[in-house]
Amino acid sequence: MQHILTLNAGSSSIKFALFACGSPPEEFVRGQIEGLGRAPHLQAEQSGKPIADERLDAAEVTDHAAALAVVLRFLEEKIGKAEIAAVGHRVVHGGVEFSQSIVLDEDRLKMLEQLNPLAPLHQPYNLSGVRAAQRAFPQAMQVACFDTAFHRAHPWVNDTYALPREFYEQGIRRYGFHGLSYEYVVDRLKQVAPRHEAGRVVVMHLGNGASMCAIRDGQSVGSSMGFTALDGLPMGTRCGQLDPGVVLYLIQEKGMMPEQIEDLLYHHSGLKGLSGLSHDMRELEAAGTPQAMQAIDYFVFRIRRELGSMAAILAGLDAVVFCGGIGENAWRIRERICEDFEWLGLEMDHVRNQASEMVISSDRSRVRVFVINTNEEMMIARHTVRLLSGQSDS
Repeated sequence: MQHILTLNAGSSSIKFALFACGSPPEEFVRGQIEGLGRAPHLQAEQSGKPIADERLDAAEVTDHAAALAVVLRFLEEKIGKAEIAAVGHRVVHGGVEFSQSIVLDEDRLKMLEQLNPLAPLHQPYNLSGVRAAQRAFPQAMQVACFDTAFHRAHPWVNDTYALPREFYEQGIRRYGFHGLSYEYVVDRLKQVAPRHEAGRVVVMHLGNGASMCAIRDGQSVGSSMGFTALDGLPMGTRCGQLDPGVVLYLIQEKGMMPEQIEDLLYHHSGLKGLSGLSHDMRELEAAGTPQAMQAIDYFVFRIRRELGSMAAILAGLDAVVFCGGIGENAWRIRERICEDFEWLGLEMDHVRNQASEMVISSDRSRVRVFVINTNEEMMIARHTVRLLSGQSDS
């Protein structure tokens, strides 16, 4: 039996899942190795049940190639030797050129490497995962699935900045991210609530990275993220929306260098910067310090502000969907976000919300509110199967 391996490589982690080729693909196992080079930790589950929780040797598991070797040994021990026909990769940025998933070759890899400055937390490591997979599976098809692709049909007004037009032509535009998550959620919504999926929907992908997407008739028409994955909502360690004058001030008055500003905005801002404590919402809720509470307040405020803006873009709302680690699990955050939105036709059912049911709005609510567990790995596998079978990924 042929299999598809999906990989999502980050700066210090690699997430994986193994699927049987099919339509739809059938998942066998999924997991991740976190803490590469520091305190590597393998976790995996099968059918929702944990099957591995193992601390690894930091001296051995130092990079993505070493982590992938551990993953392959683990998979062989658990399910036997898999015939990997294709490897599907999450690649955050596809730029202007790539509006759908592609089969990778050397020329395309070099094109994607040129986008590294636009997603420094993700793109270099995504492509490092590709290189590791090429060495491990030289005969397998390598497929790139882009987080930007879902948004490439944006209306021009949501795609541009008010800069001289030549900058737009050069690729300085709003791309939007988390597209694989949004694509999966839209597909899932089509199954469970087709009338709402065909209407006006705002999806909130809330996790360490956070963004929101306005969707009409299943198509992205607005995204909170822009040219890079810094824009929009505050995130775990990223600042979100920021007056560009702040960056000019840091350069001109504080004497900061570009690399210092990049480190500040990507690694030391957001929830971590505001709280002075942590990027983890669970830790902030448990800590209860004034700074932690203010960080949460700001996070909720920005989401509520964005929700109102997206309702204006859509000329109303039919559904709201929460997904991502915070969106799926933090019921208090969901409650605060939806509070006092009755004027928009949204009313929560607090019992359903605390139980994290799929539908958490009240029966009286005109706007249906959903909690849908996103599955980017499944989306990657679906795109990879289509390309493996020779079908156009459109």
